[in-house]
Amino acid sequence: MKVYVRAPYPENRLAELREMFDEVLYEPWTETGERYYEDEMLEHLLKVQPDVLITELDRVTEKVLAGYKGLKVIGDCRATPANLDTAACTKAGVPVLCTPGRNNQAVAEMVVALIIMHLRHGLESIQWIKDGGWVQGTTPYFLWMGHELQGKKVGLVGFGAVAQAAAKIFDGFDCEVCYYDYKGRQFGHYTPMSVEEIFRTCDIVSLHLPVSDSTRGLVTEELLRSMKPDALFVNAGRSALVDTKALIRVLNDKAIAGAVIDVLDNEPPTPEDLEIMNCPNTILTPHICGASYEVTNHQADILNARLKKWLAGEDLAKIVYNRDVLK
Repeated sequence: MKVYVRAPYPENRLAELREMFDEVLYEPWTETGERYYEDEMLEHLLKVQPDVLITELDRVTEKVLAGYKGLKVIGDCRATPANLDTAACTKAGVPVLCTPGRNNQAVAEMVVALIIMHLRHGLESIQWIKDGGWVQGTTPYFLWMGHELQGKKVGLVGFGAVAQAAAKIFDGFDCEVCYYDYKGRQFGHYTPMSVEEIFRTCDIVSLHLPVSDSTRGLVTEELLRSMKPDALFVNAGRSALVDTKALIRVLNDKAIAGAVIDVLDNEPPTPEDLEIMNCPNTILTPHICGASYEVTNHQADILNARLKKWLAGEDLAKIVYNRDVLK
C-alpha cells in the first residue's frame, strides 16, 4: 500500500511508516505551502494514487472522494477532523483516524502562561517600555504591580485531557482547582462544581468544552456578570461556547478584571471579531495555544499507533472517528 503524507512528520515516525507500508511519499504542507483545497486535493490524489492519506489541513470533500476512489483510510492529524467531510468519508466507505490529545500539553502550558502574563501586566509593561514610558521619575515596580497565580481559585469548565493537563500545572502553584465535567466523573483532589458555581466563585474561569447543541452559547451575559469583579475569563477552547457580544459589553463595563482569548467566531477575523481586542485588560492571541513543535511528534506517535491497529483490525470501534463506516 502507498501512503501520501501531507502532514509534518518526524523522521523516526516516517521510518516507521516505511516499515508498515510499501511506499511513502512525503509532501507536508509545511513544505508545499499551507493546505490543498478541494480541487488541488483531488488533483494530487489522482496524480499520486495513494491507498492511505495522512493530512492535517487539506480539504477532503464529497467531490474529492467521488473523484478519487482509491483511499482505504484517512489519518487526520487533528483532535477532530474539521478539515474533512466525515459524512462523505462514511458514504465512500473510508474510515477516518484522528489524533486526540496531540496538543494537550501545548494548550495547557500556553493557557497558564497567558494567565500569568495577564495577572502580572506582562504585555502592557513591555509595550510601555517600547513606547518610551520608562523615563526619570517613573517607578515601574509600583506602576506595573500585579497578582500572583499562587493560591487562586481556578475553575475549569470542561475537564477533558487539556483541562486535566492544565490542572496539574495549577497544582504547582497551589491553586484550588474546581471543575465542571458534563459526564459527572470524579477526579482525585479536584472539586466538582456546577458551571454556575464556577463562574460565581472562582478567581479564574477557563473554558475547555467541545461545541455541541447543549454547549453552544453556554456562556451568556448573565453568567459573565455573575463573576467576581476581580475575576479573569479565559477561552482557548471554542468561540461558539460564548456570546461574544455579551463578553465585549461585560469587558467594556469593566464588570470583570479582564479576559484571555485565543479563539474567535471567524478565523481569519472580521473587523467585528477584532472589537474584543480593544476591550480593557484583554489579551487576544491568534489561535496559537496548541501550536508547538512538539505537537508534530505527539500527533505522529498517536496516528502511527492507530494505523498499526487499523492494519491489524484491532480496536476499530475505539480508533475510527466515523464509526458508522464500520457497519
